[in-house]
Amino acid sequence: MPSIKITFPDGSVRQFEQGTTGQQIAESISKGLAKEALAVEVNGEVWDLNRPIVFDATLKILKWIDDGGKHAFWHSSAHLMAKAVEALFPGTKFGIGPPIENGFYYDIATEPLNPSDLEKIEIEAKMYELAAGDMPYVRKEQRWDDAVTYFTQKGDPYKIELLADLKGQTITFYHSGHFTDLCYGPHLSSTGKIKAIKLLSVAGAYWRGSEKNKMLQRIYGVTFPTKQELDQHLFRLEEAKRRDHRKLGQELELFLLTPKVGGGLPLWLPKGTVIREQLETFLREEQKKRGYLPVVTPHIGNLNLYRTSGHYPYYKDSQFAPVKVEEEEYLLKPMNCPHHFQIYAVKPRSYRDLPIRLAEFGTVYRYEQSGELNGLVRVRAFTVDDSHMFVRQDQLKEELIGVIDLIQLVFTKLGFSDFKTRLSFRDPMNKEKYGGEDNLWIQAEKDIKEAADETKLNYYVAIGEAAFYGPKIDFMVRDVLGRTWQLGTVQVDYVMPERFNLEYVGTDGLKHRPVVIHRAPFGSLERFIGVLIEHFAGEFPLWLAPIQAAVLPITDQHLDYGREVYHQLKSAGIRCELDDRNEKVGYKIRDWETKKVPYMLVVGEKERANGTVSVRQHKKGDLGGLSREAFLQTMLDAIKQKTLTI
Repeated sequence: MPSIKITFPDGSVRQFEQGTTGQQIAESISKGLAKEALAVEVNGEVWDLNRPIVFDATLKILKWIDDGGKHAFWHSSAHLMAKAVEALFPGTKFGIGPPIENGFYYDIATEPLNPSDLEKIEIEAKMYELAAGDMPYVRKEQRWDDAVTYFTQKGDPYKIELLADLKGQTITFYHSGHFTDLCYGPHLSSTGKIKAIKLLSVAGAYWRGSEKNKMLQRIYGVTFPTKQELDQHLFRLEEAKRRDHRKLGQELELFLLTPKVGGGLPLWLPKGTVIREQLETFLREEQKKRGYLPVVTPHIGNLNLYRTSGHYPYYKDSQFAPVKVEEEEYLLKPMNCPHHFQIYAVKPRSYRDLPIRLAEFGTVYRYEQSGELNGLVRVRAFTVDDSHMFVRQDQLKEELIGVIDLIQLVFTKLGFSDFKTRLSFRDPMNKEKYGGEDNLWIQAEKDIKEAADETKLNYYVAIGEAAFYGPKIDFMVRDVLGRTWQLGTVQVDYVMPERFNLEYVGTDGLKHRPVVIHRAPFGSLERFIGVLIEHFAGEFPLWLAPIQAAVLPITDQHLDYGREVYHQLKSAGIRCELDDRNEKVGYKIRDWETKKVPYMLVVGEKERANGTVSVRQHKKGDLGGLSREAFLQTMLDAIKQKTLTI
């Protein structure tokens, strides 16, 4: 039988018989690996372990710790849940059932369910029963006509509609016992690996996300290889509820979302505005040190500006409708880039002028469907810490290194130490998707990779994930609960300079195109602050805290001394409040604890006599007495250094 060459992640190459499966390859390495294996990655695509490999390929054995392993695990779990539902409710119609970031869901059409039904009708119990049967998942390719015939006979309109989009393609079915589903995969070898199951909720979901279609029921769930891992996950879910930025934003009086203003249009309250301003000031100061030039652009622009960029009409579904003014049409600004290009083009540029780094905290507007809005992390109006850097090709790598350094500084100061980056490159086999010449792409991707190596980024390369105008670096940050957020981004752009006819005069006296770097360490300020609220559970580091200290006189007799302390702190720039309520000091302490203020300064007769303050730190309690000057200096040093803890 012919042989194939398999290249492993460490670069080693081994030969196997054509048709060898990933499971057999794992077994040839070790029994332990074969037991842990959930799927395989073949030439970057996740496959079933039992799928024969018939060509030379790069291969990685995927375990639970790998995203691809979880993908196969949760995809299989969605099918297991559908199988349980069909067993309990014969005649149920099925939509789609994909894996998601933390679990899976399946859209179904059956009799109405509510959250309590998940336990009452024993779907979980049925899933455990079916999982214990260790039924294999069997992949089978079908002709399109045969697939349509099968689901027509079964009377499942949703699968037939999905098949209409796949006409002419080879269709794959997955069988597990008596349950058959239309699915591309991948899946586990069998149900037996699914040991711990929890169905989380039932929600309504329009078929294919359109309000014009029928409302289905979406059952969310999560599964794990062990009960211990499930218990840990459920604990994190409860912790996530406690940290929910929508809940804390209301309790701490940070922001307001009200239908009277409109969905996805947050109002920043005074305390939330302090956080925004501190973040903006921090980044503005860093940008000033690095040669960025501040600019301000309007909230609307002529529609032709976005026709030139290509964002309209191609992305008009994600933008608000144009507004006609006299004989011209205007658009709420969906991005800042075209405005910055006009600033660059305001006068002739020389190679000596470059790099030019324009920076703006610019508010942009995107139309999001109401069902997709989510507190601050999914809104219709958000502010981007946008910068567009106009550079020569020979400056590109150095500028990329500078941006990476700035983004890492931002993450460090805000307590995000766990992050990795994705280098998104074009697919060289599908060049028509991208603009720009081959040699420019090759150089840009080389520069991006070298910049990532020199700055020691933890990265992986994603072929085919580049923007149409150039390669990019996306920063994927994990918060304290292990959730991943895409925050900072760096993008290299060759297409927009061409579309906007941006030029500079080179050393040869001829006109050349600059390269544009798009860059945003925060990304959306709204989204970033939403993540920060949950990351810190509302307990912000001192330099960000809306109120940094509260002065608590023990009785009215100590109010004058309390005012003296308060004014001293206020004059030094400390954000503080004087609690002059006629309440017992114990009540005041408990109240300020709930407000998550970093420091409480209790002042009574002893403190007045000694010129001191009795310091209490949030969640740590009594720290003892300090002179007013010593405490103030400690605070000022921590604020200046932007330390996370004191």
